[in-house]
Amino acid sequence: MPIRLRLLALTLLLSACASEPDSTPVTPATPPTAAPSVSPAPPVDAPTPLPPHLREISGRVLGAPSGAEVELALLQVDERGRPRKLLASLSRRADGTPLTFALRFNPDAFPGAARVELRGRASHSGRLILRLPPRTIPTPTTQVLGDLSLVPAP
Repeated sequence: MPIRLRLLALTLLLSACASEPDSTPVTPATPPTAAPSVSPAPPVDAPTPLPPHLREISGRVLGAPSGAEVELALLQVDERGRPRKLLASLSRRADGTPLTFALRFNPDAFPGAARVELRGRASHSGRLILRLPPRTIPTPTTQVLGDLSLVPAP
């Protein structure tokens, strides 16, 4: 019996394929006469407005080679220069051009008596190659630091 069912299914399949094609002509879809106006999407790294409860430290890092991973951190440090608290950080891949950055932080988290520094480093293939000399940030205000140069790491 299974052979009869197989033959019947095969016969039905062949008869469906052998039937006359539909006589209605296929017309291609007509393109729209006027394309809708679409504004381009903003770039991924487009800056967003700064919320009123945050502050920002911005600038450019110079000297990072293409392919290097650049990390910047705003840190609370003790009297010996040891990090105590991370206030803000970012990590970016360098492309050989000056790397712009903007570190946003909450000014309420800024310690009154303790020292705050901006520190940075660049690594390539997991190996530290350059560093940013520590830069003291005295007040929790929005600041533009300008161009910051990386120096060889010891």
